[in-house]
Amino acid sequence: MFSAYPVHQSDTVSSATITMPEYDYLIVGGGAAGLSLAYHISQETRLADKRVLLLEPEAKDQNDRTWSFWADEPSLFDGIVAHEWTQLAFRSPGFERVIPLTRHRYKMIRGLDFYQFVRTALANNPQFTSLATTVTDLQNTATGAVAQTPLGEFRGQYAFDSRPPDLAQLRRPEHYRYLLQHFVGWEVETEEDAFDPETQEFMDFRGAQHQEARFMYVLPFSKRRALVEYTLFSAETLPQAEYEAAMRTYLQGLGVINFRVEAVEIGAIPMTDHPLPATVGAHIFNLGTRAGRAKPSTGYAFKRIQAHSARLVAGLATTGHPPRPATADQWQFHLFDTLLLDIMQRQGEQTSRIFTELFRRNPVERIFDFLDERTSWVENFQIMNSVTPWPFLRSIWHVVRRRPGQR
Repeated sequence: MFSAYPVHQSDTVSSATITMPEYDYLIVGGGAAGLSLAYHISQETRLADKRVLLLEPEAKDQNDRTWSFWADEPSLFDGIVAHEWTQLAFRSPGFERVIPLTRHRYKMIRGLDFYQFVRTALANNPQFTSLATTVTDLQNTATGAVAQTPLGEFRGQYAFDSRPPDLAQLRRPEHYRYLLQHFVGWEVETEEDAFDPETQEFMDFRGAQHQEARFMYVLPFSKRRALVEYTLFSAETLPQAEYEAAMRTYLQGLGVINFRVEAVEIGAIPMTDHPLPATVGAHIFNLGTRAGRAKPSTGYAFKRIQAHSARLVAGLATTGHPPRPATADQWQFHLFDTLLLDIMQRQGEQTSRIFTELFRRNPVERIFDFLDERTSWVENFQIMNSVTPWPFLRSIWHVVRRRPGQR
């Protein structure tokens, strides 16, 4: 039905190159969310006749990030998992526990490995066309969606938009909460054994909190190599030197004096209860952070992106249309996220105590299932009953008033 010359990002492209810029699906953005959806489509034989155009301005040829997640079942990307851990550690003042993982494993995928894996798969699949350009406007039409780019106009039956939302323009601080999960990480090589490659340091709250939620997060790859990140939940980022000073102090606490920084990772993930719609009109579906796939209370996104992609593709393959609702989100988990965000915003230093109570009083499998939004009402009650209620009761009052709490 649709035809076009295959165009890939390495090619020199002009608007004259495309003979019929119309497709079944337009995917706007080639990061984690856009490429995940594309790969899920490529694996669904019932969609093998669909023509897909991927629009992404950047080459994605750098290891610009890593994605970490816990999992208790196989995924499409297990072949590119760089490392996995069989136990994790939680540490805070007065409480430390190393927890063997039974049902789950904690896993990490490097960004560059992911980009190369998916792009190689799509390059060998004639139903996909990749075009290096920016989408300046995306609109619904009576019969589909149209994307405006510097190279021309492209049409599709459906468009999937993974561009980051413009939260600065959308902000309504009188009603919603806006924080960042921000971090700087060093991948370090030490001269002495310093790490346990079987144990992922999930949260280490033993450092000063400064009225915020601050912790160290460590992914050890060997006894002498690890990714060490200083992570905060707060409204503003820090000067670079403050992250670096915290990591140096942490490494010194492990007895590490001499080390080399082999790579640096910097990030800031929006954490907000601002409504981020999964759809825009009849033919545009949002992806990734634009669709609220970064969990508001933790920032974890990769596995939620995969679940969203699988749901969209199942709907397309079964009915010819994306499902409605486009996500399987449940209201009670959004409420739990909002309550924790409210506490973080008005009393961020309480976060350490809340997570300490969670890990002290619950099996880690229940915590993971709760954060994956897979728990029953009984399990939700067990989770909520394990933490001191007063901060959450105050936040419930703020939610009822529709006014975020303030310090």
